[in-house]
Amino acid sequence: MSSAATTAPSVDKVDGFSRKSVRKAKQKRSQSSSQFRSQGKPIELTPLPLLKDVPASEQPELFLKKLQQCCTVFDFMDTLSDLKMKEYKRSTLNELVDYVTVSRGYLTEQAYPEVVKMVSHNIFRTLPPSDSNEFDPEEDEPTLEASWPHLQLVYEFFIRFLESQEFQPSIAKKYIDQKFVLQLLELFDSEDPRERDYLKTVLHRIYGKFLGLRAFIRKQINNIFLRIINGFALPLKAEHKQFLVKVLIPLHTVRSLSLFHAQVIRGLLKFWPKTCSQKEVMFLGELEEILDVIEPTQFVKIQEPLFKQISRCVSSPHFQVAERALYYWNNEYIMSLIEENSSVILPIMFASLYRISKEHWNPAIVALVYNVLKAFMEMNSTLFDELTATYKSDRQREKKKEKEREELWKKLEDLELKRGLRSDGIIPT
Repeated sequence: MSSAATTAPSVDKVDGFSRKSVRKAKQKRSQSSSQFRSQGKPIELTPLPLLKDVPASEQPELFLKKLQQCCTVFDFMDTLSDLKMKEYKRSTLNELVDYVTVSRGYLTEQAYPEVVKMVSHNIFRTLPPSDSNEFDPEEDEPTLEASWPHLQLVYEFFIRFLESQEFQPSIAKKYIDQKFVLQLLELFDSEDPRERDYLKTVLHRIYGKFLGLRAFIRKQINNIFLRIINGFALPLKAEHKQFLVKVLIPLHTVRSLSLFHAQVIRGLLKFWPKTCSQKEVMFLGELEEILDVIEPTQFVKIQEPLFKQISRCVSSPHFQVAERALYYWNNEYIMSLIEENSSVILPIMFASLYRISKEHWNPAIVALVYNVLKAFMEMNSTLFDELTATYKSDRQREKKKEKEREELWKKLEDLELKRGLRSDGIIPT
């Protein structure tokens, strides 16, 4: 699955209820909301102290209480109702976003179900009916979600939660399961492009964190494509039936299909993009799809050029390219192939990984690199120690040469200075 990886849009701490923002939206696009409050009486939330104002020992419990409060959903189509409580929830969500971004020790086991419950209460909903039966996101003006001042912050909070260094997939998988993913995929029918952008990031983070859900996610996305792609709608056209029977199905009958995987990988490596990071991320995604099904005998044929390219991708200054390449080590089958051939792959990757662990600007990439180095060390500790010693020795020689070069340049500068002074008669010849 391509990363993508993409980075979620930043969320600004602005008043989502300001007249200016609402008026601007109404001028361009209509607004609708899928969230309604059935009771007639106003909603009242009991104000809680700020997390930063209570002792650290009390913060996890207060964090849970704030999550429970934020399960309350408001009717945004009634612009005059519950204004005070809407603003209170918005400020609480902003506080929660900051808290999961910078705090440590808040992710107790009790927090996981409460986080998923809060997110589910806010984002999972019946979407409003479209004004057009065949909405085209590239041609038609979308209907924006009126509850976006809250929804945006819920999505931002969930992304920060998934990206937290304390996040443990082994605990979260009890609550972020196949049912959760199915409900998430249904939300891609939202006309609001802002929501679809966040959904894309959330799905990518889930795909990266939960190995057990990857095959399920790919299958469900495949089912969605089969349902929406033009030409697959029933009844099938005659030309599509002919294409299926005479071209697509016969391709799967050849016994030597797996023999072509190595050639496909060589083709991708040959045309690897040099300047477009988005295409690199796409290529890395396609490459992983092939490696998921490649035979070990075919893998051996292409492992050297393959991991030379992966090494370059890991060293990329572009965060998404490096991240997508490092995610290969989260794939159990690819990891088994790497382990079987670690004596070849480790020397190719080691220098780049070691340098990145010391120099890369992005802490998330550094953390992923440490995990990869740890995996390599466990696979082949003897070779790992040898490469470490060689790398350090080479670096010392490089530093010594750099120092000698600097000293030589300094001597040359001194000689040039003296020559200039002599020619000016300042010092005797």
